[in-house]
Amino acid sequence: MAGGLYICATPIGNLQDITLRVLEVLKQVDLILAEDTRHTRKLLNHFEINTPLRSLHEHNEYEQIPALLAELAGGASLALVSDAGLPAVSDPGALLIQAAREQGYPVTVLPGASAVTTALLLSGLSSGQGFSFIGFLPRTSKQRQDLLRTYAAFQHPVICFESPHRLQSSLEDFEAVLGTREVAVCRELTKLHEEVIRFALPELRAYFAHHPPRGELTLVIAPAPEQTEMLEVADAETVQAAWRELQELGLDKRSVQESLQERFGLTRNELYALLLNKG
Repeated sequence: MAGGLYICATPIGNLQDITLRVLEVLKQVDLILAEDTRHTRKLLNHFEINTPLRSLHEHNEYEQIPALLAELAGGASLALVSDAGLPAVSDPGALLIQAAREQGYPVTVLPGASAVTTALLLSGLSSGQGFSFIGFLPRTSKQRQDLLRTYAAFQHPVICFESPHRLQSSLEDFEAVLGTREVAVCRELTKLHEEVIRFALPELRAYFAHHPPRGELTLVIAPAPEQTEMLEVADAETVQAAWRELQELGLDKRSVQESLQERFGLTRNELYALLLNKG
């Protein structure tokens, strides 16, 4: 096989999503560089691939680059993979790719499954006008809120990754910055228990307070509403049904009130007049 660096997309859940081209490359290269060799070994065993495997992760990538460049200089073919999807997007590999290109070695990308675009389409929030991807959210509340303010006015979806144990605190920051914006939480994409939970932020936060998430999470934030966006029709029956729905999700009275006022464009008195209307 021709020497060079081959950047290979791996499945994000369902092993059958790997491409024929990636399988052929993984079989033929001299060495596979993996974010987690244990994880990648399962993939290779499934497809009966016996190519040598070496670890390349965020803690050793910089130190390994000189040796890997030397192997490329000798004509070696190297495949770079991450645990899921394409390497170097939110995973290790960017430093190696940059170094290989700077030294003039061939770099080839073999595309495939993507949690980002899969979540975007499953969420139903795609406008067909593009999106922004911001990777993993920062660990601190202040950093998250500062980042969200940067994207709050964007007129297209914003996508990010988050871990299950930080989801609730992140949703609190989302609500602080984005108010009642809709967000979809997509989990276990392409796997048996794939799930998309989409609500306005107060309802979403209440839902996950009672249903702690498990598995890998991709979040899709709805585009910022246009100033001319039409509000929902605020008849008594609709408002009363919405009130009951939010209370069933576990929201407190004040959160329900604020959510419905913004959703229907009502003052506090107008809202309660509709709630008390017996038809």
